[in-house]
Amino acid sequence: MRTRHAAIAAAALLALSACTTDSSTDAKASPSSSAPSVSAADLAKAREAAGLPPSPEPAPRAAYIDGLNAIDPDIVHGKADKAVSRGINTCSTIKNSPGDEAKQIKLTGQRFTSPTNPEGRDTATAEKILALAHKHICPDF
Repeated sequence: MRTRHAAIAAAALLALSACTTDSSTDAKASPSSSAPSVSAADLAKAREAAGLPPSPEPAPRAAYIDGLNAIDPDIVHGKADKAVSRGINTCSTIKNSPGDEAKQIKLTGQRFTSPTNPEGRDTATAEKILALAHKHICPDF
């Protein structure tokens, strides 16, 4: 019985000693919580290098969202920022695949999913979305 109590006490002591920490090692191990700042100019250069247009100004953005909602409100499904982000990605496809309209339409259809259309959009709808993105988000592409 004594041996059992001694073993339990030793195990508890080892467990407690393993729970203690040295604050100096914790400070070294934890990563910095502040993100490095990136200038607007550097961000614009990175977007351009990636083939992405700048975020649209308020008027073209609104026209784009209104156009998508006119095609089918389920395209935006209440998430305008997500729809704009997908439009920007569509512009990247336009820039990276110039002249390959079939590929642009296919990728646009796949990109614009929603809870009621998890497989994406049909070809006719994808063509309309592609035209709106080109007109309102990246007319220079």
